[in-house]
Amino acid sequence: QVQLVESGGGLVQTGGSLRLSCAASGRTLSWDAIGWFRQAPEKERAFVAWISNSGGATSYADSVKGRFTISRDNAKNMVYLQMSSLKPDDTAIYYCAGRPGASHGVRNPEAYTSWGQGTQVTVSS
Repeated sequence: QVQLVESGGGLVQTGGSLRLSCAASGRTLSWDAIGWFRQAPEKERAFVAWISNSGGATSYADSVKGRFTISRDNAKNMVYLQMSSLKPDDTAIYYCAGRPGASHGVRNPEAYTSWGQGTQVTVSS
């Protein structure tokens, strides 16, 4: 079982940028499609983006398309989420999650079996 740890969250002003990182340990991350999800207070966990195990395919929620970029470096066992033009509505705990053996991700969080502990992103207005 791969272990995932997110980092890079913090407090940023509207219009600012952050880069979240998802570090994997335990085995190679290259077997897994990886997704980023977020959960705001009193809301359900929501899909943000996924990247295929090779990095050749990505998908984004409409709310972040054009502002967020997901990428990965399998040699370093890392996945990233570059977030730009941040808005207060982006405030949430952000989680990375893995689908072992899956070439592509999906938007349903129940399809992911490995989860990190989350990192808080707060965007002030």
